[in-house]
Amino acid sequence: MAESKRRREGSVVTKDTIETKEPRLYKVLMHNDDYTSMEFVIAILETVFHKSPHDATKIMLNVHNEGVGIAGVYTREICETKISVVHQLAKKNEFPLRCSMETV
Repeated sequence: MAESKRRREGSVVTKDTIETKEPRLYKVLMHNDDYTSMEFVIAILETVFHKSPHDATKIMLNVHNEGVGIAGVYTREICETKISVVHQLAKKNEFPLRCSMETV
């Protein structure tokens, strides 16, 4: 019994602190090409990236005029998934539309 008491007296209560960090963010970049229709790009922006018709049109025009535009900013996994979906839909519709990702 005395041994048990000494263990309790000598023990120290510690509190573990867990640090959480915000995940790194990435931009989905849409690249202009000479074949993908503007209507298809707008449809992709509305359905895959959940942009309003107004915002989708603005982004599409930016892609068309500048050669590249930001479709959205997401975590790595979401970014990769959205790019994959865009590429699948573009291929299914016979368009060469390409997206890439870049760190914010």
